[in-house]
Amino acid sequence: MAGPWGHLVPVIDHDSVMGMTIGTPPPPVPLRPDHRITVVGVTADGWPSLPGRLRRTVLEAEVVLGGRRHLAMLPEAPGQRREVWPSPLRQGLPGLLASLGGARTVALASGDPLVSGIGTTLIEALGVDAVRVEPAVSSVALARARMGWPSERCAVVTLVGRDPRLLLRELTPGHRVLVLSSDAATPAAVAALLVGAGYGGSALTVLGDLGSASESRLEDTADGWLASPPAQVPALHVLALELAGPPGYGLVAGLPDDAFENDGQLTRRDLRASALARLAPGPGQHLWDVGAGAGSVGIEWMRAHPACTTTAVEADEVRAGRIARNAGRLGVPGLRVVTGRAPDALAGLPSPDAVFVGGGATRPGVLEGCLGALRPGGRLVVHGVTLETEGLLAEAYRRHGGELTRLAVETTAPIGSFTGWTPARTVTQWSLRVG
Repeated sequence: MAGPWGHLVPVIDHDSVMGMTIGTPPPPVPLRPDHRITVVGVTADGWPSLPGRLRRTVLEAEVVLGGRRHLAMLPEAPGQRREVWPSPLRQGLPGLLASLGGARTVALASGDPLVSGIGTTLIEALGVDAVRVEPAVSSVALARARMGWPSERCAVVTLVGRDPRLLLRELTPGHRVLVLSSDAATPAAVAALLVGAGYGGSALTVLGDLGSASESRLEDTADGWLASPPAQVPALHVLALELAGPPGYGLVAGLPDDAFENDGQLTRRDLRASALARLAPGPGQHLWDVGAGAGSVGIEWMRAHPACTTTAVEADEVRAGRIARNAGRLGVPGLRVVTGRAPDALAGLPSPDAVFVGGGATRPGVLEGCLGALRPGGRLVVHGVTLETEGLLAEAYRRHGGELTRLAVETTAPIGSFTGWTPARTVTQWSLRVG
């Protein structure tokens, strides 16, 4: 089976987020109206590379926050408070920020603090007006320069604090990917993923300690790395991949049905493509996949853009486990699975931008609950194959409008020594855009 494709995902500068746990941003921390934090990006050369004005900013601060490596490079500044980022960062950050009062504060970061680094996290916590960012050259820019890769011709994936299976969405022959690694073990984990997906011939280049005097470079294929791993790998590195393997699945909706482990409860390829065209996934938007079955619609929603998210709701525990396996294997391991039956299982879920109901539409309260939960501009798509569901959708169309479509798909199959058409069950599709 060919590996999946994907798009650009955000990256995280290594020392900027030591101990960071990816997840919901912390609640905003109240500060005095005149309180600001300046985030200063630092290259691998450290303190000597900072311009004079930024050195003065750091030395004149009452509080300096940063990773141990960053704080260790600073000269003495009598009376200055220095704090290492808490670990895990997101849980400890609100308390740390609340302790600052109105002190003049500098936060040190690696490279560009807004390449999904600590600058991003602080803006989420404090608001954009409370954070000033002074960037340096990011490790991504340095890696592209060393490889000679134009930015528009390569993707960037961070595996810092994230599931390595995210890389699987990028698999396609000839594709170039820069991977921000968690630690020295990441190249071996990536090599194993690539070999398992039939991409063992992919070229791996480990670019260590970029921008420093100890900068290094290790090169091999994924197969070669597993067969004979190097004795030592720099803990701080960027991994450059030139992928070689079988064709991927492509960038549009409608993965082959056999891409999904399933027990027959699967929204088939042509119907899935039709539903996703109407669900219209957009960057950062959230989908409810209700009565998810094998999870195919929610998985393809997340594959449409790296910032898309899905909550799959499935009453059957075996199917719920199958959804999680499908999501991980197809490069979207962050898909959330809720085991329960709608409408009760919908309570407390993040508000959706779109909802797909693939099963259970006739249960009392399901359609009403989904419609009521949609954000303005939200989209609803419901599939039905029974007369009862078709009647329900016809009534919903009469009351709310939208689009009512009947989809009939036929595929070829042997008839003795000949070939004929085999029809699948006709599906009634109701779609609606609200507000």
